[in-house]
Amino acid sequence: MKKLNLLAVLLAAMTVMPIVAQKQFTLEDLNFGGKNYANMIPQSRSLRWWGDQLVRLSADTCWTVDLKNGKEKVLITRAKLNKGLGADSLRSLSTISFPYADQPLAMVGGKDARRLIDFKARKQMWSQPRGDEQAAEWNKTSRALAFVKEDNLYVTDANGDTRQLTEDGSRDIVYGQSVHRNEFGIEGGLFWNPDGTRLAFYRMDQSMVTDYPLVDVPELNDTTRVIAAPAPEKYPMAGQTSHLVTVGVYDLATQKTVYLDAGNPTDRYFTNIAWNPEGTVIYMMELNRDQNDCRLVSYDATTGARLAELYRETSDKYVEPQHPIVFLPWDKTRFVMRSEKDGYDHFYLFDIDGNEIKQLTHGNWVVMEMLGFDEVGHNLFFTANADSPIQKNIYRVNVDNGMMTRIDEGGRGWHSAMLNPSGKWLVDLYQEPEVPRNIAIVNTASGEAKRYFTAPDPWQGYTVPEYRCGTIKADDGVTDLYYRMVMPVDFDPTKKYPTVVYVYGGPHAHNVDARWHYSSRSWETYMAQRGYLLYIMDNRGSENRGRDFEQATFRELGQVEMRDQMRGVDFLRSLEYVDTARIGVHGWSFGGFMTISLMTNYPETFKVGVAGGPVIDWKWYEVMYGERYMDTPQTNPEGYEKTSLLNKAGDLKGRLQIIIGLNDPTVVPQHAYSFLKACIAADTQPDFYVYPGQGHNMRGHQSVHLHERITRYFDDYLK
Repeated sequence: MKKLNLLAVLLAAMTVMPIVAQKQFTLEDLNFGGKNYANMIPQSRSLRWWGDQLVRLSADTCWTVDLKNGKEKVLITRAKLNKGLGADSLRSLSTISFPYADQPLAMVGGKDARRLIDFKARKQMWSQPRGDEQAAEWNKTSRALAFVKEDNLYVTDANGDTRQLTEDGSRDIVYGQSVHRNEFGIEGGLFWNPDGTRLAFYRMDQSMVTDYPLVDVPELNDTTRVIAAPAPEKYPMAGQTSHLVTVGVYDLATQKTVYLDAGNPTDRYFTNIAWNPEGTVIYMMELNRDQNDCRLVSYDATTGARLAELYRETSDKYVEPQHPIVFLPWDKTRFVMRSEKDGYDHFYLFDIDGNEIKQLTHGNWVVMEMLGFDEVGHNLFFTANADSPIQKNIYRVNVDNGMMTRIDEGGRGWHSAMLNPSGKWLVDLYQEPEVPRNIAIVNTASGEAKRYFTAPDPWQGYTVPEYRCGTIKADDGVTDLYYRMVMPVDFDPTKKYPTVVYVYGGPHAHNVDARWHYSSRSWETYMAQRGYLLYIMDNRGSENRGRDFEQATFRELGQVEMRDQMRGVDFLRSLEYVDTARIGVHGWSFGGFMTISLMTNYPETFKVGVAGGPVIDWKWYEVMYGERYMDTPQTNPEGYEKTSLLNKAGDLKGRLQIIIGLNDPTVVPQHAYSFLKACIAADTQPDFYVYPGQGHNMRGHQSVHLHERITRYFDDYLK
């Protein structure tokens, strides 16, 4: 009897215990411009290699990390360094690097100067003012710095002597910066040889390129201006006159500059600049304007003379060089090159005469990133999706025998790696669909991985939806396409839910992979919290699935992609909990183009759409990207006509909101404005919103405003 009474008391207590409510997300939590966003992303560690020593960084302290057990020991503190430096105090240690494996020297960058500091002696060894640099590149061997300031190119040597190399730099003549609008893997325009005695640099003449008339609207607190000012952008559209690029070489010893004798630059793109180990020969990929004929050419760095054509690759569609050649550190007569010539991005070994020795990697998967070498074991380290199309794993391949081995922790998920200079160790930083972030330290010889850091779930205590991943068949009935679904919070399969298809669909991007929550965008979680189902699929034309998968869209962008997306809609229609009368679509950039394409080609399917920064007609897009995938308007008029959305303005039936940045230099406002004109002529009624002063994407807290606007539009017309 007493036991029964005790049980009754316990049960009664349980019934009155307060239920802890799960917290709800706001856009301030989930959007990258939000005030609480920094607390809602998985924690990580800022790490650098100092030779074979791993160092963790923070603003005030650096710690060495024991590679075997992960234990940390203080290496540097900002307070002690500043005490030794006196007036030359440091504001933060969070961005320092360790360029010399055998010396206690740290490179510290700041807004005013970059400094090389002996952190044991606590004294400054070298310094260079930064100022308003447009580009800069420092060489650790010669300690020479190349930089661009006020449009001209300068070099400062290790003694602090600065020499101005050019005088005609301007908005029309661009030195030492990215050219060809950052296509073909170009991320900069300054290239030191290994010992820092010669500098290769880009010179771009864009005086003949048409100005696109962007407008700079004064800020609200700007009392110095009354009227908006012109802010023109050099913008070569498909089929139009493009810029001229040449490559110069400056010799620190002779203080002379020569230009590579590459012939007439009007019909070619110059990309993927590399040096031989001796620093005397430059290698460059040269691609014709049609982008179907690529050649690897060598040049004498002292005279600029053309030496030889080492390799040529052609295609009936396009060739897209993205990576410079890399010499083997143990053999100066051989280099590794990447190519898609067998249908997938793989490594090939060549000699300096251009003879292909062998293919190093094989299979129906793609190399994603070269990490470096192990000189002793003759291994090449890289990331690839060999284990699954939606994974990224870390591998080594032995250059001598071709044996390939995966060397990361766990094997699942999406792994990024930091290889140390000797190739003996790497940091494996990864996520899995249920893992916010782990960091492991890997012995590259044995493959043994030791966990160093496990991030807590930053969404603990919040109402989190279910994230699903699967495959459907493409419109060809053969190819697997990967999708992600974010289920409505408190999902009930007996109910019907409004559904939003989020789409990008274009080249060099993907939406679905094996990261945390299958790489779901935080806005999808916000929408799921509001009762929507989100569906995201990577159609043919997107990245990481091989050459033929991406090139399926050649000369008619949007057509194959729409057919694949509609197979996804067919899948949604098969689900009883999807309300097929309430299907919306949203995307940005290429995804904006896809949004309007789907809204106008399938007007009975999509009730509501939000298109951000949309391409409307590919003849108004830039030369390099546009002509690669569409050829020119002159050679492919049928394709441009077929893909133009101007012709579809009269087919708009649902509610469509178009959003752009007024100062978008990527998809210029002419696209949206022209579509509005076409809709006016066709008597259709899209909605339109513009962000003054913003480019192709909304920066800072304006992104919160943007996503609130997108959400409200679906709430108003789809929910």
